[in-house]
Amino acid sequence: MQETIVFSKGFSYHAANMLGEGRISPEEVEALAPRIRQAAAGVEKIRKEGWAKNHLSKDGNPEPIFFPRLPYPGSDSPNTPELLRKLADWGAKARAEEDAVVFCGVGGSYLGGKVLYDCCTSGYWAGQTAASRPEIFFAGNNVDPEDAEGIRIRLEAMARACREKQGRRLRVLLVPISKSGTTLEPTAAFLYFYSLLQDQGDLFQVDGTVVTDERMEQGPLNRLARKHGWPMFDVPNGVGGRFSVLSTPGMIVGAVLGMDLPELLRGAREMDQACRGDRLDTNPALLNAVLKFLGARNHGAVTEVFMPYAMRLKALGEWYVQLLAESLGKRKDREGNTVFYGRTPVVAIGTTDMHAQTQLHQDGRRDKVVQFLFIDSWKGRVKIRNPFPEIGEYAKYAGLDMGRALEVAMEANEEALASDRRMNALIRLSELNEYSLGQLFFFLMLSIAYEGELADVDAYDQPGVEIYKRLMGEKLKKR
Repeated sequence: MQETIVFSKGFSYHAANMLGEGRISPEEVEALAPRIRQAAAGVEKIRKEGWAKNHLSKDGNPEPIFFPRLPYPGSDSPNTPELLRKLADWGAKARAEEDAVVFCGVGGSYLGGKVLYDCCTSGYWAGQTAASRPEIFFAGNNVDPEDAEGIRIRLEAMARACREKQGRRLRVLLVPISKSGTTLEPTAAFLYFYSLLQDQGDLFQVDGTVVTDERMEQGPLNRLARKHGWPMFDVPNGVGGRFSVLSTPGMIVGAVLGMDLPELLRGAREMDQACRGDRLDTNPALLNAVLKFLGARNHGAVTEVFMPYAMRLKALGEWYVQLLAESLGKRKDREGNTVFYGRTPVVAIGTTDMHAQTQLHQDGRRDKVVQFLFIDSWKGRVKIRNPFPEIGEYAKYAGLDMGRALEVAMEANEEALASDRRMNALIRLSELNEYSLGQLFFFLMLSIAYEGELADVDAYDQPGVEIYKRLMGEKLKKR
């Protein structure tokens, strides 16, 4: 069986450490062949027809699955050429006119955009250059009053400086992102900041843009957009929040950053085309799904540690946590049988968490698979000099390239785990840019789609979260 799949365009998947003594055997993979063919056919049906077996909305109605269409802008895709132009124009206007943009979203309406921000800016966007205007904030991903206060303090400081130095008000763009327009966390943030900024009209000029379900004409955000003349973008039908990073809720952040959104979609499109068919030696997403499924079902690997070697990829790990947990964590299969399927996703960052979690990965319960992610080439090269030659202990660090040190640490971690038959796999990207991000997003989404088919669970619903939402709604009414 193919252990490594390498694409000519900078993506590779390495699975050798998932196989062997005490891990997954070729015989286990061979025994799964009928189900593998069925899983490939199930995902292909979603691609072609937009429907998944027995999938219903939370209201009990048939609901389409359109995330496979996102990389293909056109009339039958939620993404159209017109939408991409609208996003680009809107982003250029925001960069030219706004001093700050506050995105108010939670779950998939926050995580995807945060990944784009972190990956494209290193998290240090504000103040780097004049081109880094506007300053970007993320609110509404929690109802944490301290976080909201921190943003308020920063905005007020910016506004006072703007008035003192430029004699004008600070322009702030609020962007609530909510399909229903009533989701607790983003709604709370939007209402709080709108009221706050409006009450200080001498300091702030408030603008708005809404991202919501355009089909809900009487939805609250729709009504506000019409009343105030705010731009409105659609949360597309048939694209769940955790699959929405390549649609408006995610790409609107990329638009403000000036990202090349067509290039992001091209990376996803070419990954989709590479992940067709039922051959494990040519379809890396299917291979990944098969190995993770067998690891969980046959070997008790019910925890997946997602471990990128880069600080800026922490948000990607958090995005993947939602993708995996909501998609695969299911009580029942699609025939109604109780199965309690799923893996617990955990984010670890190399090398940071080698000093925190790796002890558990290496010596703890054999219930984990570690998924490494490594970027081969970074734009910034950092070589260490030793300004203290009299300190002999520092001599070994002189001339050391940090990127090479990062790679050596990852390789050592891989080898250490493999030496004790601990399952781990590696995704490598040649560099981090819009194209490779599109590849990576779609590889992970397709892997989850394939695993849902293998486990025969609905990867597109989340009935478990409806329970707490109902209870929370009742409690809020009694406050």
